[in-house]
Amino acid sequence: MTCLALATVVSAMASLNVALPDIARETHASQTQLSWIIDAYSLVFASLLLLAATLGDRFGRRKALLGGLGLFAAGSVAATFSSDPGVLIALRAVLGVAAAFVMPATLSTITSTFPRAQRARAVSIWAAVAGASAVLGLLASGAVLEVWSWRSVFWLNVILAVVAVIGTYLFVPESAESGKHRVDGVGAALTVVGLGVLVYSVIQAPEHGWGSIRTLGGIGAGLVVLAGFVGWELRHPQPLLNPRLFRNRPFAAGTLSITLQFFAFFGFIFVIMQYLQLVRGDSALVAALSVLPMSAAMIPSARLAPRLAARHGARRPWVIGLIGVATGLVVLAELDAGSSYWLVLVGLLPLGAGMGLAMTPATAAITDALPTSLQNVGSAVNDLSRELGGALGIAVLGSALNAGYRNGLDVGTLPAPVADAARSSLAAANVVGTRTGNMSLVEQARDAFSSGLHLALLTGAGAAVLAAVAITFLLRRSNSASTAPSREIPDDEARPARTI
Repeated sequence: MTCLALATVVSAMASLNVALPDIARETHASQTQLSWIIDAYSLVFASLLLLAATLGDRFGRRKALLGGLGLFAAGSVAATFSSDPGVLIALRAVLGVAAAFVMPATLSTITSTFPRAQRARAVSIWAAVAGASAVLGLLASGAVLEVWSWRSVFWLNVILAVVAVIGTYLFVPESAESGKHRVDGVGAALTVVGLGVLVYSVIQAPEHGWGSIRTLGGIGAGLVVLAGFVGWELRHPQPLLNPRLFRNRPFAAGTLSITLQFFAFFGFIFVIMQYLQLVRGDSALVAALSVLPMSAAMIPSARLAPRLAARHGARRPWVIGLIGVATGLVVLAELDAGSSYWLVLVGLLPLGAGMGLAMTPATAAITDALPTSLQNVGSAVNDLSRELGGALGIAVLGSALNAGYRNGLDVGTLPAPVADAARSSLAAANVVGTRTGNMSLVEQARDAFSSGLHLALLTGAGAAVLAAVAITFLLRRSNSASTAPSREIPDDEARPARTI
C-alpha cells in the first residue's frame, strides 16, 4: 500500500508530460507556462518535504498518508474542470503540497517496520517503484489520452489516490516518533522562499535573458536565502535538516547522487515527450510506449544492484550506473527531426539500466548511514533530493530547451503576432504553420526544437558525469562490500546540536 501511494505521487510528476502538446493547443500555454505547469508540482513538493516529513513523524505517518492522498484526489478533481494555464499551475502546486505529505511517509514507514536484515531488499523495491512509476505513469496517461482529452490524466490521479486511501486505511499501521518537538517554521519558510526564487529565475531565464540582472539577481537571491537556511538550521535546537549530517561521506554521496540523477531523469522526461509528439508526430500512446524500454531496463537493474554491491562494494555499480545514465543521454542528444526510433532505443537502455544501478545504492547509503531513531530524517532527505533534483532538472533542461528553440528559430520575415506565437512554443508554431500553409515554418521550428533538445540533454549528461566523479571522490576510502558503508552516524553525532 505504501508503494501504491508512492507510485501515485511519483507518476503525477511525469504523467502530465505526455499531455503537454494537447494542453498547449487547448489552453494556448507558452513554453514557459508549460514548464510551470510541470514544475509547480515539483517545486512545491520539494519545498515542503522537510516540513511535511516533520509533521508526519510528529502526528503520525498514516495520518499524513490519508490527508495527503485525500488532498491529492480533491486537487486532481478540480484540475479536470480548468482550461486556464494559470489555474492549472496553481492546482498543480496544490497537488505538490499533498505529495509532500505522502512521499516521506512511505519510505519512513518501510524503514521503521522492516528489520535491518531485510531493509536493503525493501528499499530496493521502493527504489524500483519510485523510478519506474514515472515511466509507467506516462504509459497509463498515453493510453487514456487515446480516448479522451488531457483531463483524463487528472482523473487517473483521482482513481489511484482513492484506491491508495482505502488501502492505507485498511492495511497501514500508524507510526510516529516518540516525544513532541517544536516545528521549525522559519526553516520551512526559508526553504520555500529560497527554492521558489531560484527555480522561478531559472524557468524565466529564456524570457529575460540568462545574462540579465533580473535572472542573475534572482538566482543569487535564491542561493543567499538557501545559505541562510543552512545557517539557521545549524543554530536551531530541532532543525528540519541538520547540516552536520553531511559530514558523513556516504550520506553526502547518496544525497548528491539522487539529486543529480533525478535532475537528469525528470528533465529528460519533460523534453523527450514533447520531441516524440511534436517533432516525430507520435500519438500520446505511442510516445509513452516509446520510452517503456527505459523502465524495462530500470526495474531489474534496481533489483540486481544490492547483489552487485554485496559482491563488489557499493561504489562500483553506483558509478557504472551514473556513467550509463550519461551515456544514454549523450546518445539521445543526437536526435533530430529525421532520426529513427532505433536511436531512441539505443539511448533509453543504458539510461534506464544506469538509473536502476545507481538509485538503489544511493538510497541505501542515505538510510543505512543513520541509526534507527533517525530513519525519518533519512527518508525525508532521500525524498527531498529526488524532488529538488527533479524540480531543478525540469527548470534547467526546460530553460535550455526553450533558449535553444528561440535562438534557432528565425521569424524575422513573419508578421509580429505570428512570430510571437511561433516563438512561444513548438506546438504553437505547428498550429500557425499548418493553418497558414507555411510548412517551412513548421520544419524550421522542429529543427530549432531539436537544437534545444541537444543542449538540454547534454546538460543532463553533464550532471550525471559530475555525480559519478563526486561519488568516486567521496567513497574513495570505502572498501565495504555492502550496499552502503557499515559505519552508522551515532545518535549523539546525528542529534541536532542545541548550541554552536
